[in-house]
Amino acid sequence: MPQDLSVWEERFKACLFEHARFDAGHDLEHIQRVVLSAKKLALQENADLQVVVPAAWLHDCVIVPKDSPLRKQASRLAADQAIEHLSKMGHPASFFPAIHHAIHAHSFSAGIAPETLEAKIVQDADRLDALGAIGIARCLMLGGSMGRALYHPEDPFGHHREHDDLTYTIDHFYLKLFKLPGQMHTQAAREEGERRVVVMRGFLEQLGREVG
Repeated sequence: MPQDLSVWEERFKACLFEHARFDAGHDLEHIQRVVLSAKKLALQENADLQVVVPAAWLHDCVIVPKDSPLRKQASRLAADQAIEHLSKMGHPASFFPAIHHAIHAHSFSAGIAPETLEAKIVQDADRLDALGAIGIARCLMLGGSMGRALYHPEDPFGHHREHDDLTYTIDHFYLKLFKLPGQMHTQAAREEGERRVVVMRGFLEQLGREVG
């Protein structure tokens, strides 16, 4: 990592403390985990840390609730805000287009294909945080914060009905989360994603035993 990047990271973190408004699933700990994963992937893939690191730190600097009609605009709003913050910090402007694209393309809701290696890495790192033990915890926290039931009382896992994650939190595992590893761009992220899905399936098996 370039020596001066650690200094910039402290500024990115301070910026979040000053300006960001977090929710149940998108807090500072989420951002720090995404940064950690993004750094690992960037080093493995020989990507530009000067793009990956600021994009990972600021990818959620604007939060739009999951159930908001503006949700699909969240990553664009965050990308725009991130560049404004970076400009005020005096960050090198030559990196702005790549950072903006990496943030804009990271969101599942936006449906934007990442066009650069750095954008692919930021997207992979963000999606990894939706899987595994932390993915289970975040999914349940968000479902509870939006008033959704944990599971369908008669058919918890949707064996005989269509999944509906707007009503039942567990259904989100099937409609989105289990599909994420196959949508990741780097081999390392796909492999880690599959390992984390195994943990999630184990959780559902245990839940099934407990709820009958």
